[in-house]
Amino acid sequence: MDQNSPELPRRLSLVTQTARALRENLRSGLWGEQLPGERELCARLQVSRPTLRAALDELQRDGWLDVTSRKRRRILSAPVPPGAPSREPIIAVISPRPLLAMSPSAVVMVDELRTNLSRAGFQLELLVAPTAFTAQPERALESLVARTPAAAWMVFGSREPMQRWFLSRQLPCLVAGSCAPGVALPSVDIDYRATCRHAGGLFRRKGHRHLALVLPESSTGGEADSEQGLREALADDDSASLVVLRHDGTAAHVCRLLDKVMRTATPPTAFLVARAVHVLTVVTHFQRQGKQLPRDLAIISRDDETFLQHLTPTVARYATNPTQFTRRISLAARQLAETGSLPPRAIRLMPKFLPGETV
Repeated sequence: MDQNSPELPRRLSLVTQTARALRENLRSGLWGEQLPGERELCARLQVSRPTLRAALDELQRDGWLDVTSRKRRRILSAPVPPGAPSREPIIAVISPRPLLAMSPSAVVMVDELRTNLSRAGFQLELLVAPTAFTAQPERALESLVARTPAAAWMVFGSREPMQRWFLSRQLPCLVAGSCAPGVALPSVDIDYRATCRHAGGLFRRKGHRHLALVLPESSTGGEADSEQGLREALADDDSASLVVLRHDGTAAHVCRLLDKVMRTATPPTAFLVARAVHVLTVVTHFQRQGKQLPRDLAIISRDDETFLQHLTPTVARYATNPTQFTRRISLAARQLAETGSLPPRAIRLMPKFLPGETV
């Protein structure tokens, strides 16, 4: 190849992606001293056993794992080659789930974030710690901070207890999302309040007065902003109503809530749904019941994922430029790592409305 030719992007195999996810989990200390069995790992990572074994063989060759006489895989410390230079400054990202369990857009964001920060001389380290996202995250966070020499911290999908812990410790922390009320940390997120206010106005112009907002029950600051924005869109109409359906993330629970609200005296005729994956449940559930969109019901997705492009009827939704979003997070994270602090400013990006056949 010509030396002046640009480097071409490389498609990562599933084995490589699985090995990467395993490394991130090993760095986070998720499994302690020994890996779980292959069946459990396959279920958690959603890969086949041959793919998993190939990834485990790669980690064993690299010095991450040691196979005991009983065929159990013992976890070793992260390998450091002899004479290797000191590691680049770390920006640690705390996530409730591993890379392979994230949404497609989140996976792309992590990869782009890793590339952007690497160019700036930083190493991104993904720490998977579900217990840090509970109502009492103190022990998990203390452990993460004690063993990770990070120049700055970033948290995905965080909730108030975690945010207040970082605030009380005065650690440099960036929230990839929205802060809870009264939490003064820098953050980067979609402007969900303006987005949902726009969606409510669109529903009203289409003649809808009874609306439903479908949200995960373990809500974050962005979910609270969504409800506030939609209520603002209806504030000057006494005949309008809004019901919030908070679900546990399973399709069965979403369907039960939909059936229940449709049996009320004034059932909603329009639904604004957070999280693209739950839009699939709402659309297909109503289609199964013979509802026609948008003649009988209108649906808008607050978020976007590439798989929505393949759904029929086409779903009206809001889409954010992923490159722009990642660039803003990368810049804020880099500044935080370099200076040790940032003003507790909320950076909000407005997505673009993509019209569809569901409204």
